[in-house]
Amino acid sequence: MARRERKQLIASLFLLLCTAFFPTSLIADDAGLIVSAGISHKFNKKLSTGFEFEFRSRNTFRTVDRMGLGADVSYKVLPWLKAGAGYNLLIYNNAEKLTFQDDGVSYNNWRPSYWAIRHRFNVMLTASHKIQRVEISLRERWQYTYRPSKIIDNFDFDEGMWEDYEEKGKGKNVLRSRLQVEWDIPRCKFDPFASVEFHTTRELDNTRFIVGVEHTLKKTHAFKAYYRYQVKNGEPNIHYLGMGYTFKF
Repeated sequence: MARRERKQLIASLFLLLCTAFFPTSLIADDAGLIVSAGISHKFNKKLSTGFEFEFRSRNTFRTVDRMGLGADVSYKVLPWLKAGAGYNLLIYNNAEKLTFQDDGVSYNNWRPSYWAIRHRFNVMLTASHKIQRVEISLRERWQYTYRPSKIIDNFDFDEGMWEDYEEKGKGKNVLRSRLQVEWDIPRCKFDPFASVEFHTTRELDNTRFIVGVEHTLKKTHAFKAYYRYQVKNGEPNIHYLGMGYTFKF
């Protein structure tokens, strides 16, 4: 097979995978923005670490959804296998909640929006394989998130008064499985990628489809732009536009 034909075959496979990852109907109820900035350091060929700040919005870009600060460390166990662990401190802006009485018309309780902290820990394994200029990777990540207890305001319409309501502490385990394809295009400054990720608890809870590009400037400044479509049980489907920057030293 000629070199040009191989390139065309790789490009066709990449586009086919991108098409297969996405649902035929991208119907969403919301849209948001994800912006991140971080630093990373590679101690040697195997060990590296990083820190990152992330901002996320919802409600068609108008409301802050959450902010987070995270740290992680990774170690290349084998040329094709990498292990890692991380921690994130998350500050959520929980949306207001309004409940109705049995008649479906009269109000029962109103809980205004409020800010709350969550602690998230994770460990992961990433296996990767490169076929010419296409790299395919599978990442399995176990994630545990703990929400501390918090006293929040709650308005009781029957009593016509504010009451204190205790939201008890709660932990949640999630298995995150991500399949990703990256393509290194010759003489191109941008490297495209596509991925699909499944979040599983006792059942499939969240699915994310992502396409984007990466660009590295002078091996120090790494930029990323992407689009994410998210389908989550019990919440509106959402379109995300994402931008990220990492300083490598």
